[in-house]
Amino acid sequence: MSLASAAPDLSDLHDYAHDWALVDVETSGLVPRRDRVLSVAVVTLGPDGGQTGEFSTLLDPGCDPGPVHVHGLTAERLRGAPTFEQVAERIGGMLRDRVLVAHNAQFDYDFLAHEFARAGVPLPVTRRLCTLALNRRVDPPTDDLRLGTLAAHYGVPQVRAHDALDDTRVLAGVLRASLREAAQLGLPLPLVACPPRQDPRFAPKPPKAVCAFRNPGRLTAGGPLVQGMKIAVTGETRTARAELVSRASAAGLNMMTTVSRHTSALVTNDASTGSAKARRALAEGVPVIDEPAFLRLLGDVRPGTRHDGTSPRTAAGPSAAGPSAAAPVTPAVPAPREPSPEATGPAARTEPALAHRSQPVRRPAKPRGPLSGRRVLVLGGTHPDAVAARTRVVELGGAAAINLSAGVTDVVLLDGGHADRRMARITSLLLPTHDAAWLIAPVVAEQPRAGDRPTAAHVLPRGGVVDLPLPDGRGPAPRWTVTASWAQQTVCEIDVVAFVLDEDDQVAFDEDFVFYGAPENPGGTVRLLSDGPTEQTVSVDLATLPPSARKVVVAAAIDGSPAFGDVGALHISSGPGSSAAALVQATLDAATTERTMLLAEIYRRGDSWRLRAVGQGYDHGLEALARGYGVDIAD
Repeated sequence: MSLASAAPDLSDLHDYAHDWALVDVETSGLVPRRDRVLSVAVVTLGPDGGQTGEFSTLLDPGCDPGPVHVHGLTAERLRGAPTFEQVAERIGGMLRDRVLVAHNAQFDYDFLAHEFARAGVPLPVTRRLCTLALNRRVDPPTDDLRLGTLAAHYGVPQVRAHDALDDTRVLAGVLRASLREAAQLGLPLPLVACPPRQDPRFAPKPPKAVCAFRNPGRLTAGGPLVQGMKIAVTGETRTARAELVSRASAAGLNMMTTVSRHTSALVTNDASTGSAKARRALAEGVPVIDEPAFLRLLGDVRPGTRHDGTSPRTAAGPSAAGPSAAAPVTPAVPAPREPSPEATGPAARTEPALAHRSQPVRRPAKPRGPLSGRRVLVLGGTHPDAVAARTRVVELGGAAAINLSAGVTDVVLLDGGHADRRMARITSLLLPTHDAAWLIAPVVAEQPRAGDRPTAAHVLPRGGVVDLPLPDGRGPAPRWTVTASWAQQTVCEIDVVAFVLDEDDQVAFDEDFVFYGAPENPGGTVRLLSDGPTEQTVSVDLATLPPSARKVVVAAAIDGSPAFGDVGALHISSGPGSSAAALVQATLDAATTERTMLLAEIYRRGDSWRLRAVGQGYDHGLEALARGYGVDIAD
């Protein structure tokens, strides 16, 4: 079956004309560094949207095919198929000098990158386009953004889901329709430069053994070691470092790569060493012991308290945990710069105060107010005026948009707003425009397309909290995503990062800092997905986070000299999976001179998980933020 005869002519979309290579892979699992491609299909399109080539094949992965109930590819079906190495050159020829396109493109690209690396063949892709990210910007009136849902919306027939070739043909129809929609809205394409920030060079290390015990505090003079104590080692040791760490971990100690004020003890044979760990231990008053003393104490490590709350079988002496064991802990980050209250309302509170002020909901509540279900784009005005207008939109029950999309229902024009480059598109789309006075007591008229839209996501104010819903009463969704987006930038780049934190608001080890250079932590529980120059997603597997992980913090940082006040508003949306409809959203735009900003927190509260929209900024850069959370950043 060829789509060439039915393909609409896209030759008039000059800004969207590229040679395309549409790809779909079926895989034995979800982890590119470990799992293999079972089948691959490539369909090539010319700049006019016409099909120019097609190739598909099953592959013999040399391993168990994994979830056969999903893809239907049994070991028997794959036996006798070529290996990836045997078809790599042909696939590479179809990808060369084209933009790779896939639905959730980072997934397909990462699998191809690892397969090409195993084959010893360069992957000839310099740019990719994700149709999921593109439709997130278009914002069609669909219940979700899965490929099948978009195909039904755009009128593209789908015959066999999870068949690589059929999925690629469907993808071709979705791409053509999405490009038409993007052109109508004047949206720039979210092209991602490749190789991406995730490639085989950044394959995560095997996960560190997670300590099952809570930190009881510092080692006291003459006192014993207690399970859960955070121990760091610096300098030369008589015992091989790997053996020392292994013995201590087996005894229930939490072996750290950095020193912070939460460190229980530093082990060193040279207390006068000028290492960064020794200097930090001296500054923080962390106890220092030598290797022989540490080995003696290892012979009698007292029971600790597990992260799941169970008590030790034998009680430790009162001095085992040290005097600081019951002391309250606070994040080891510099005090935030709070935006002006007149522009943003009350400053973000600490968690106890916030929980008292804002009662979380089990399911996101339907927005209420005169702007309920509306998405309002604010153009023009000074930074404080625009912030105040968007804050007012949220107070009235609406969602504050930062980009033009098919979901925008109203436009508010502040001073200078008529000169915005998007006004020509807004006029052609017949969107209602209003002045600032409209926000005092807005009167809205129903639009015919409004009834076709799914229920709007719950809008959180800055500092707002919501319980993550429990699907079918079986616990949280396996994957929960937080997507951050912003207006197209020309003066700087924005990096989204994530920290997996323990009860001390510290990373357990450096690899729990997820960023562009290491976009996945060793356990694969937290991943960074690069969806384009104006959008990045953090995916968290709540079901497999270890009990020691109490919180995942999602932050953004400016790569360059500008501040977030120059960038403008950031929009966050969150839902169960990258293709699912967002259940909650928030617009965070109170920043002025800040260069890093905490966007959201996903944290444990008892047996459930909560999400908080933070919007808390800092004037310092990403390195200082990472150090505050215990990441060892080289000077």
